[in-house]
Amino acid sequence: MEKGRKILVCVTGSIAAYKACELVRAFVRDGCEVRVAMTPAACEFVTPLTFQTLSRNPVAVEQFAPPAAWKPEHVSLADWADFVLVAPASANTIAKMRHGLADNLVTATLLAARAPVAVAPAMNDGMWENPATRENLAALRARGVVVFEPEEGDLACGTRGKGRMAEPETILAGVRALLRDRS
Repeated sequence: MEKGRKILVCVTGSIAAYKACELVRAFVRDGCEVRVAMTPAACEFVTPLTFQTLSRNPVAVEQFAPPAAWKPEHVSLADWADFVLVAPASANTIAKMRHGLADNLVTATLLAARAPVAVAPAMNDGMWENPATRENLAALRARGVVVFEPEEGDLACGTRGKGRMAEPETILAGVRALLRDRS
């Protein structure tokens, strides 16, 4: 991957948030500058301090926290990024993205973003198969959002099915290819 790329990783509320830690580490190893934005629900699974340590940058969580610069945080993050990855992307955040809702820092940033966006869904298999989720993803794909399909396997809820967030190596390879194609 081209060194110096600015990658914004948006982490949403899912047990798969731990996989986002590996993604952040891999992007940093690739020479990218990485910033992380988290939903409040994501903070229930992995702490902002973990992502701050791995990214070597402050982590944005609060939509109405005083900005470090004159520009509101969600706007400055959106303007800063060369690429935005939502990983894990919960069914809730996917629905909000589809409808243009901006009720937390992550969704507000996504609404303001002009950079390419990709999502790595992670959810229960029933949620993944729900027609609402399928329609939401189809609408996002039609808008140019790249979807890294979830995998089938054992799910945190105790069932087995499709809904596991793709492995970090798979997502990383996909992001590298997308950025290479856009160079």
